[in-house]
Amino acid sequence: MTVRASRWLIVLAAVCFGTTGTAQALGALGGAEASATSLGAARIVFGGALLAILAFAVALAERRRRSAAAGRDGEPDGAGGRDGERDSERDGDGDGDLDRDSVRGSGRVRSRPRGSSVALVILGAAGVAAYQPAFFTGTAQNGVAVGTLVALGSAPVLTGLLEWGWYRRPPGIRWACATFVAATGVAALSGLFSGGGGPVTVLGIAGSLGAAGSYAVYTLSTKLLLDRGWAPAAAMGATFGAAAVLMLPVLLASNPAWLAQPAGLATAAWLAIVATALAYTLFARGLRGLSASQVSTLTLVEPVTATALGVFVLHEDFTPATVVGVALLVAGLGILTMNRRAAGAPTGTLS
Repeated sequence: MTVRASRWLIVLAAVCFGTTGTAQALGALGGAEASATSLGAARIVFGGALLAILAFAVALAERRRRSAAAGRDGEPDGAGGRDGERDSERDGDGDGDLDRDSVRGSGRVRSRPRGSSVALVILGAAGVAAYQPAFFTGTAQNGVAVGTLVALGSAPVLTGLLEWGWYRRPPGIRWACATFVAATGVAALSGLFSGGGGPVTVLGIAGSLGAAGSYAVYTLSTKLLLDRGWAPAAAMGATFGAAAVLMLPVLLASNPAWLAQPAGLATAAWLAIVATALAYTLFARGLRGLSASQVSTLTLVEPVTATALGVFVLHEDFTPATVVGVALLVAGLGILTMNRRAAGAPTGTLS
């Protein structure tokens, strides 16, 4: 898959993410009043279950395909063959896990402990589960404008720092410029420059930063799973399936009576199918061909989508700050995705 195709997959995923607020608002108009915590938990529980089922179906289909191929070649299923031997030699312990040197393309491959991928799944699931309550803590304490700005604006920065720490290489100047411009656009869309901000609390800032950190953790952990040879469906299914288990008690404790209403079921279905299962399937496939830092900046298309839906579907106000915010976000994404040669950068530089 080309880099351009990977970028478009991330943009499409971000568009799906951006429908969440509109789905919530339309559900409320239909009589399905639900707390943000309950909605967030339902999204992860049902969406995570769908991703886990999808991963199982894909794995089963792949197993049947391999069995059929082995039968045609005269090999018994599970014999391994030369391909299995090569895979075992490649990763040292046969578990398919590669170390950082192989991911960075140095050509040196050392075996990793068998539990490393399991740890990444657990870490990613914890990040997914922690994001929702942390984000809503930030918006509840400091308001939607400041809470959204801090969470969305700092997520690419924290992702870039985590990636830098793991791979021992900075994300690049172009990425930093693009992230700064796009984050300024988020600030404009949040209404911060037009008096949308108010007094802030330490707890609110901590919640928003916690949400950004949670996003960074599950994005990088998923990227590392993909770099270890995991299929996108398997990586998302394992991570979100585990997160669904973690969030089930939260959903049950959050008064989920709204799910019994037709509007509530429709909202939950949209959040699970489109805003989670479809979105993160696209997200994982795009993430396989890009760095985690690039992906985190590209997903800032989400507030642009949310703003457009708010204006054209919910008939919200369209202000000069909205125009400026969208323009800055588009400019930031343009900086990130423009052709390297057009930017005058050597083809070997990092971005």
